Amino acid sequence: MKVYLDTIGCRLNQSEIEKMASQFRAAGHVVVASPSIADLVVVNTCAVTTEAASDSRQKIRQAQKGGQAEIIVTGCWATLEPEAAQSMPAVTKVFSNQRKSKLVSEVLDLLEQDFDLKPLARQPLPGIHQRTRAFIKVQEGCDNSCTFCITRLLRGKSTSTPLKEVLQDIRSALDGGTQEIVLTGEQLGSWGLDFDPPFSLEWLVRKILAETDLPRLHLSSLEPWNLNETFFSLWENSRLCRHLHLPLQSGCEATLKRMGRNITPADYAALVSLARQISPQIAITTDMIAGFPGETAEEFAESLAFVKEIEFAAGHVFHYSDRPGTPAARLLGQVPGPLRKTRSAELRKIINASSRYYQQGFVGKTLPVLWESAKEQPGSGWRLEGHSDNYMRIMANSIFNLWNQVSQVLVNEIQEEGCKGKIWTQ
Repeated sequence: MKVYLDTIGCRLNQSEIEKMASQFRAAGHVVVASPSIADLVVVNTCAVTTEAASDSRQKIRQAQKGGQAEIIVTGCWATLEPEAAQSMPAVTKVFSNQRKSKLVSEVLDLLEQDFDLKPLARQPLPGIHQRTRAFIKVQEGCDNSCTFCITRLLRGKSTSTPLKEVLQDIRSALDGGTQEIVLTGEQLGSWGLDFDPPFSLEWLVRKILAETDLPRLHLSSLEPWNLNETFFSLWENSRLCRHLHLPLQSGCEATLKRMGRNITPADYAALVSLARQISPQIAITTDMIAGFPGETAEEFAESLAFVKEIEFAAGHVFHYSDRPGTPAARLLGQVPGPLRKTRSAELRKIINASSRYYQQGFVGKTLPVLWESAKEQPGSGWRLEGHSDNYMRIMANSIFNLWNQVSQVLVNEIQEEGCKGKIWTQ
């Protein structure tokens, strides 16, 4: 059987379809690059914003138009609106997040343990979801109470993947030639807290670095309140990528309280300072929400000032999206839609400026780059794109196809394309 796997949303979703791909392959099936040639399509959906839910439905419609395949839908939107998902053309089954891990075994009528008998070396997914980096899910669910988040309601309580399984997934990826592992989770920093006795993400990272020879280890998004001073000593190991993604959401203390975030701007700034003391060139990136209910002009100005102070290396900015069933949807003082978009544009402008400033600091310096894209240019070799160990996007020309290889690259120029600066090398 030919299987096409599609996804939208976070790195956690990407890691899940990679896991499904390995299970389908272990059972003797072929993962293909297009729904037009597939017998089965699996779409892993997202519902973090109204736009993500809409994009999820569009993915399903595209799969239906692409061929005559059977379509199975899973993920957050499918969990939020299972009847709507089931009613879409060609959809034969809907798997909630709670049943997602059993999707492949149930579809193929196999036992889950059958997949563990002979773990296969990882193969990057074909098509648009091909990644050189392997996303390894080590944790799922969330025990936080952020008032705006629908995902925590759809993923359930925090659960951790045991160390043995994490190491097995990493070794399978390394056997397939992976140069960089990205640890992912809904609340990654809570890994191990549900064990008896409890463990910590810091312990897991040290174990991975000690028991494998992976070249680069990258941590996905981390809630800042899950970190302590000893955690930052991990960056004394050069194999840990110099990048921390710490969602802030707002730089205003009053707004953070309404969001249910367990941190203040002062505490956040102290964590950033600690990280930069250990690793001065570390990239600190973030997520921000503009136009949260009750956000006044004064609160937004306070948030903008704090974002300027931190000088993020990059960031994702979203305007607030009403999600039914969340406490924030019931709050008074809903900010008008156009004003939400105006504020998000202002935030992006500030973060883009600090991103460019951060990148300028590396002009004339050499960075290790993992090439994640290689496009042949007729008569002029290859155009390469990848990321440095501090997650700066690098592009270069080469006479060789260096896809999935790490090179030392001299940064010599920064050019802006769209809303983000890109670094070119010669």
